[in-house]
Amino acid sequence: MSLHFNPRDITWLAFNERVLQEAMDEKVPLHLRIRFLGIFSNNLDEFFRVRVAGLKRAMDFKEKVIAESFYQPPSKILQRINEIVMRQQLNFDKTWKNIQAEMADHKVSIKNSKNLTANQKEFVRRYFDEVVESNVIPILLHENTPMPYLRDKSLYLGVAMRKKDWQYSSNYAIIEIPSRFVGRFVLLPTEDPEEKNVMLLEDVITFNLPHIFSYFGYDEFAANAFKVTKDAELDLDNDIRTNFAEKIEKGLKNRRKGKPTRFVFDKDMDKALLELLIRKLNLTKKDSIIPGGKIHNFKHFMDFPDVFETYARPVERTSFTHQAFEHGERVTDVILKEDVLLTFPYHKYNPVIDLLREAAMDPDVKSIQITAYRLASSSKIINALIYAARNGKEVTVMLELQARFDEESNLEWKDMLEPEGITVLVGLPNKKVHAKLCVIKKRAHNKTIQYGFVSTGNFNEKTARIYGDHLLLTADRGIMADINKVFNVLKKPKDDYLPVLKTCKNLLVCPQFMREKIVHHIDKEIEEAKVGRKAEIIVKANSLSDRLLIEKLYDAAKAGVIVRLIVRGIYCVINQRDFKEKIKGISIVDEYLEHARVMYFYNKGAEDMYISSADWMTRNLDYRIEAAAKITDKNLKKELKDILDIQLRDNVKARILDKKLSNEYVRNDKKECRSQIETYKYLKAKTSKK
Repeated sequence: MSLHFNPRDITWLAFNERVLQEAMDEKVPLHLRIRFLGIFSNNLDEFFRVRVAGLKRAMDFKEKVIAESFYQPPSKILQRINEIVMRQQLNFDKTWKNIQAEMADHKVSIKNSKNLTANQKEFVRRYFDEVVESNVIPILLHENTPMPYLRDKSLYLGVAMRKKDWQYSSNYAIIEIPSRFVGRFVLLPTEDPEEKNVMLLEDVITFNLPHIFSYFGYDEFAANAFKVTKDAELDLDNDIRTNFAEKIEKGLKNRRKGKPTRFVFDKDMDKALLELLIRKLNLTKKDSIIPGGKIHNFKHFMDFPDVFETYARPVERTSFTHQAFEHGERVTDVILKEDVLLTFPYHKYNPVIDLLREAAMDPDVKSIQITAYRLASSSKIINALIYAARNGKEVTVMLELQARFDEESNLEWKDMLEPEGITVLVGLPNKKVHAKLCVIKKRAHNKTIQYGFVSTGNFNEKTARIYGDHLLLTADRGIMADINKVFNVLKKPKDDYLPVLKTCKNLLVCPQFMREKIVHHIDKEIEEAKVGRKAEIIVKANSLSDRLLIEKLYDAAKAGVIVRLIVRGIYCVINQRDFKEKIKGISIVDEYLEHARVMYFYNKGAEDMYISSADWMTRNLDYRIEAAAKITDKNLKKELKDILDIQLRDNVKARILDKKLSNEYVRNDKKECRSQIETYKYLKAKTSKK
């Protein structure tokens, strides 16, 4: 391990282990524990598609040159990753076994092809004939034939077939499980109405293998699941004859040809078939070849059928209307009078959509400009913008076509928006636009009025129900002026756009200038600590890995600055060092995904606070367009600071970070309370008081 930094990929695996711990926690409702297993699996898939693939590409270069970027040689990190993932897989399998035992107590069981009743067998045959069979096309495997194309996110059955009186070796085939078309789970009929039986689609297919291969006359079958995870890097060519959208489309097609980064299989798979698959996939001992249990692609279990007794959702898990909008005033009228800070998912997302709808209908509104990174599948945001364009407003949407795994969706949005007369921007060369900004401009009484919002998270009404984020609704002239500057750069990108962004006075903007301002704030806290005055820094982020900023935090701790960190995922800081004021870092993993980015600097009691779209990562600070808005309203600053203090309390369920990458709970002997429930109670209390 590096003397000064934890490797980012190892700390990410520690985060995913915290997700697994939620599934292991018997105090968590059973259906949520199953969901956490699905989240853990989905997270790991993306980790191998992106991070492990990147490490393998890095190994093609001289390791000494790139070790600094990873804090350790990539080969060493990959070795550790494989060791950790194997250990986590064992914990995963054990947890799933325990959960299944608890499911049985609720009279819920998962059936396979060998333990069906007579009625269930008839049902499964009929279901296969009517629903599944048309989507199943087996591919026969032979030693001398090329490996067929395997989809990255799909699950496959490896089938070994033979005849009982056959002296020759088995024949083999693979079948893609068509869960995209018919779903992964099948509810079976039961004689006891209180009993719930669920069957996985792969077991439905396994049961019907004699029918599928009836032409060949096989009478012995062995079927086992496997999946392949591929490199998800989007390689874009430099052909000047194609526009950026066309390059993205071409890159998406090339992504399908990505090299395998992980091969996961049922450990009971036919040995000869397993060896054949490994050879055909060109896998070696250096690759992640992971034996597992019967079930793979566990990500689908995030949507496990609702077969348990009704879960009484606690009131603390239901969103409520912000008090500023309880009396039916137009959102526009409210924010022209005062700033409003929405905290999701505690507050309802409706005011954001209502504001855009009002703008679409307001005859005085002339233009709307907004960034879009990840949108809901049936986006109400987009719907409001389309109607605004139809009502004659000038609408500009910055669509980030390089939003990982949303590239295809954003291309489809582009094709939908442009025919409506909406201007679609696609960003700057080699820079992702990750800022969350909106500005609405209206002309009334010979005056130009501007208002809008800045957010820490995507403008996505679906994820706003489960992602913890902040969104500032404001008519602050300085913030609106800076948002306009960002859009001016995006509309007419030039090589020398940085000087324009540097003139922003009310937004901290990346690349470069947010980093400069953060360093400036840290240096001021260091100066205060050195002369014996109070100095404090609080950072809340998804990831903290930037070398320069971590070193500045080390300098602050050495000087005596109180440094407190709430970091959900990657955490490269090492707390256990000879600091005058020990760094405290925690991670919160719960039913909601902590997604907000907040910065707090004591500043001689002035308490400077920002909400930001940027994590403290080099990619965000130097290679993306990001924005942080300063919170100036005293009441909103107090509200935001109080939430941070709630989450940093020692009696709130969280996990200590670092401690040699341990995941130790912080608990109170008398009572354990979750920080997210405490946040809800705090925000609700503020509403009732007013």
